[in-house]
Amino acid sequence: MVVVNTPSIEGQSIRTLGMVTGNTVQSKNAFKDIGASFRNLVGGEVGSYTKMLAEARDVAVSRMIDQAARMGADAIVNVRFSSASIMDGAAEILAWGTAVKFV
Repeated sequence: MVVVNTPSIEGQSIRTLGMVTGNTVQSKNAFKDIGASFRNLVGGEVGSYTKMLAEARDVAVSRMIDQAARMGADAIVNVRFSSASIMDGAAEILAWGTAVKFV
């Protein structure tokens, strides 16, 4: 499955199938939250949250691809991401795009 953030794929004629989405809500355990709180005091990257969000993005993209595959898509164009804090220590990642078929 080709996944791009551009509105088209160079050299391909495409037919739009529809919008596809994938999302997940991820959280870290309390011990990781305590470590992140200390990091806030001194500054710098909070590695456990960076890793959590990267994993969440992968899950959201995988779910979006699964939905597109069920529609018979060859690719997803115009892929975008959004994130939102759901509660302390938990974040939602949403991926969406347009499923297309090569013609």
